[in-house]
Amino acid sequence: MARCTAPVRGHIRGGGADCPACGGRYGGYSRGYSSSYGSSSYSSPSYSSSGSSGGGQSSSRSSRSTKPRWSGTGSSQFYTPEEVRALTPIRETVEKRASLPDLRHIFLCHAWDDRQGVAKELYNLLVASGVSVWFSENDIGLGEPFLRAIDKGLAKSRVGIVLVTPALLKSLPAAGVADKELSVLLARDQLVPIVHNTTYEALREVSPMLASRNGLDTAEMPMTDVAAKLAELVAF
Repeated sequence: MARCTAPVRGHIRGGGADCPACGGRYGGYSRGYSSSYGSSSYSSPSYSSSGSSGGGQSSSRSSRSTKPRWSGTGSSQFYTPEEVRALTPIRETVEKRASLPDLRHIFLCHAWDDRQGVAKELYNLLVASGVSVWFSENDIGLGEPFLRAIDKGLAKSRVGIVLVTPALLKSLPAAGVADKELSVLLARDQLVPIVHNTTYEALREVSPMLASRNGLDTAEMPMTDVAAKLAELVAF
């Protein structure tokens, strides 16, 4: 039987690998540990990477989407925290004015050049969602004083939306009708900008006050979602 060399000359190499009595035991342990460690170091990074990536994406999605208190349980719309903060004062105005009789849900402010284009598209989407909309193309009768009709429309609407387009940015410096509508809407917490085919940066160059109001942007969602969120906002 082989005898351990440790009492005479010690274990010189590999923690006993050179010992005729202990070499097999230590060698076997060493080989088993290396094999186990190799397997662990191979599989662990793969698991960690997958878990980190999936968790990060899920966390990001949950932090960027929420449901405001006025959104129904069956709603498919999700809102960013910024949208909820921007729309909450508008919702409070809706609730305060809900008891007033004969109010339209929304007053639609738009540039004259958009009346048969994107303004009409948004109007149709809102009406299809059950929203009553004051829209100059339909609500100003032949021969009716234009500014007086708009004044009454503003007074008889719960909230207003302004369709911010290149045409509107071009018209505002001329201090036309849209500019007068904005003056009224900006004075109260009842204005939601809808930015379409332009940017807040471009709006800020023309109307810093309007640009300070957060709203909805068709660069971030289709017009159908804009209409759906507005419909939820004014429903009572």
